Amino acid sequence: MADEATPVFQIQRMYLKDLSLEQPNSPQILLEQQQPQVDINLAVGAEQISDGVVEVTVTATVTTKVKDKVLFLVEAKQAGIFEIRNVPQEQMPVLISVVCPQMIYPYLRAIVSDVCTRAGFPPILLTEVNFQAMFQAQQEQAAQAGNGSRIITGVN
Repeated sequence: MADEATPVFQIQRMYLKDLSLEQPNSPQILLEQQQPQVDINLAVGAEQISDGVVEVTVTATVTTKVKDKVLFLVEAKQAGIFEIRNVPQEQMPVLISVVCPQMIYPYLRAIVSDVCTRAGFPPILLTEVNFQAMFQAQQEQAAQAGNGSRIITGVN
């Protein structure tokens, strides 16, 4: 009976869920000599797969432009399937929005860098991300909006 109440948190699988590379203005844009402007956006998502099993995703969208034309766009979504059982409900948002993304993110960083290099561009090195600070900022935004709901978790 004691084993049934023991908290379980383990990764079941890590995988690349989606990957896209676009170079809409090549080859002409490749002749530009200007330094490109790089814009990076990150998103965290989660979906309940079954009882005690959650898929968590981290998506990076990297857009590089020269002047107002897109040089290239990379969108990569790295996912992990996590078994989470017998964990207090108040700890779930932190596990799903902070701990799981921290485990997934290094794989995403490597993929984005590799795709850029294979496409013939210098690698884009995503910086380290403080998912705890990101989560807290989103919680504060939700509280200020007056709805008090959790933003990132997406798990019902």
